[in-house]
Amino acid sequence: MFKETPSLRHFCPRKYRSRHYGRRILLCALLLGAGLWAAQNWWNSSAGRKAVTKEGAAEPAGPQRKVVQGTIQSGDTLGSLLGQTLSPSQVHDLTLQCREVFPVTRICTGRPYKLSLLDDSFESFVYEINQDDQLLIIQDQNGFSVSREPIPYTVHVSTMRGSIESSLFESVVKAGGSDALAVRLGNIFAYDIDFIRDIQPGDSFEIVVEKRFREDRPAGLGRLLAARFNNNGQVYNAFYFEDGDKPGAYYDQNGRSLRKAFLKAPLSFSRISSGFNLRRRHPILNTVRPHPAIDYAAPTGTPIMTIGEGTVIAATYNRFNGNYVRVRHPGGWETLYNHMSRFGSGIRTGSRVRQGQVIGYVGSTGLSTGPHLDFRMYKNGSAVNPLTVKMPPAEPVSKANLAAFRAVVAEQVARLEGREVPQVAQLHTERASPQRSRDVLN
Repeated sequence: MFKETPSLRHFCPRKYRSRHYGRRILLCALLLGAGLWAAQNWWNSSAGRKAVTKEGAAEPAGPQRKVVQGTIQSGDTLGSLLGQTLSPSQVHDLTLQCREVFPVTRICTGRPYKLSLLDDSFESFVYEINQDDQLLIIQDQNGFSVSREPIPYTVHVSTMRGSIESSLFESVVKAGGSDALAVRLGNIFAYDIDFIRDIQPGDSFEIVVEKRFREDRPAGLGRLLAARFNNNGQVYNAFYFEDGDKPGAYYDQNGRSLRKAFLKAPLSFSRISSGFNLRRRHPILNTVRPHPAIDYAAPTGTPIMTIGEGTVIAATYNRFNGNYVRVRHPGGWETLYNHMSRFGSGIRTGSRVRQGQVIGYVGSTGLSTGPHLDFRMYKNGSAVNPLTVKMPPAEPVSKANLAAFRAVVAEQVARLEGREVPQVAQLHTERASPQRSRDVLN
């Protein structure tokens, strides 16, 4: 019924048919392998594109932050520092906003600053006002915020000990301190010890001071927490304490203030070249006349401090006194400072001055044989010897904080004597004294 279709076997002998089948099988294998290879490449390429697309969508490029650090150079202003990121009107508004916190017109050459940018736009500006405080300017969606913040430090408490050999400066440096620390130590005891004439070899001292660190690098000294000075067998103690809302000050172990109405001397370190003498032969006039003064020999330019708070009633020149300043103090006291090379900043008749303020600099103006300070004191118009005046102390620690003060004394005495710090006093001090390294003697 059906006619058989001719096939290969009808036309080819058997030996040819077997060879033809082998070729067909080989060709099919090659074609199948090429197809699998192409499919695998297509799959890998497609999956790779999907992976890249997916990864790119999940992790877009983030905001770029840039930090510029440096020190203020001569001629720098807020406008020159921020002018590339803020408009002139923004800089002007920011200058006005800073005025109540810290006037940016007072930025000083050499002080560090840090400018942070986010995608090349202003984010923050930090300027270190001094070793304790920094000006912080931050921009957010509400505008600029300006504040004055304590610089964060890691603080370690250290104790130093030494003996006087030739000078206080040399001895403090040898004990691990610095010239600045020696000045601080001298200022603390300046009401009781005249470091010009009282100090002598063999005197000794102990100091408890904060050592500050920023990012594990030394960053100077913080507060001087306690000190002891043995002057010719007489021991003087000083303990730093913040009595309530009052600024930190120094007190003895009984809570009496070391601060008195007057400093012992108007110069930190010098020597007395001529004393109080009502019958002294004048070195220039060669006549015997009263010298109701103490002469302090010191190099030209040495700062002169007023020994107490008061009002300047004269800041002028005459041919005898040269450049001189006269200050009226409460209680009928007056002090006179003669032969200055120049006056201190802002010192003029009518100026109010605080204790320890620099009112001028040592010179040799007027009738003078060389650079020195002629210093005089008057009580109700009569000359008195500055070296024998008894100075009334300031207010002691308040009764409300006396217990807290005694705890601080116990802690610091242990440190001064190299003993273990009492745990109760230590816990109290950590709670009462936040880590803001205020230096009361700057």
